[in-house]
Amino acid sequence: MNCVIIDDEELPRKILSQLIDSEPTLNLLEIFNNPVEALKFINTKEITIDLIFLDVLMPHLNGFDLIKSVPSHPYIILVSAEKNYALNAFEYENVIDYLLKPVQKERFKKAIQKVLQTQKKADINEIEKSSEIKESELYINSDKRLIKINIPEILIIEAKGNFIYIKTIDDNYLTYSSLKKIEAKLPGSIFIRIHRSYIINFKKIIDIQDNSILIGKEIIPLSRRYKAQLLSRLNLL
Repeated sequence: MNCVIIDDEELPRKILSQLIDSEPTLNLLEIFNNPVEALKFINTKEITIDLIFLDVLMPHLNGFDLIKSVPSHPYIILVSAEKNYALNAFEYENVIDYLLKPVQKERFKKAIQKVLQTQKKADINEIEKSSEIKESELYINSDKRLIKINIPEILIIEAKGNFIYIKTIDDNYLTYSSLKKIEAKLPGSIFIRIHRSYIINFKKIIDIQDNSILIGKEIIPLSRRYKAQLLSRLNLL
């Protein structure tokens, strides 16, 4: 994780530099005693800066003004001899912690753990977003064309021999495939097998009666083999 120190006091800079050197997850790129010069470096540097150790009270440009001027929104650990600014600090989403001078080693390590945990959560969110995008679209080969189907709009998927018949809200498609293959491509959060020949979008169920299901204007058979599994997925009163 690439980081920089911005502090107009020499001793706090030295202490932070030593603490950063002892932390294998951190890579110290630069140390600044002038916030204006630091801002120029941050805004022109091609290497991504992930974390800034930032003094609150500095001449020419205070820490809070600097945070507002950095467009890349790196993580910030504020450092100050004053407790009074701690509440203001957390009005900024990218401020992870607030350390009092002189910075103690154990307190420093806790702050770094907070940064790493925040980064981990951000990475997980990005993976989930990417997964959601993938799960929202499906391309099928039909009539020598690749056709994009919005997955949430699929109502029913029916196996017909070596072909699959896909019924959506607005259209129907026929493609060469198997029910097992297409089931593996669908998000289990909204699709379920209800028969050896049918997969349905259970969010689109209108009615269930005995061994049949109404989706749109279609009545679909419900196999006893799959009925209990379907009922367990529904929000029953």
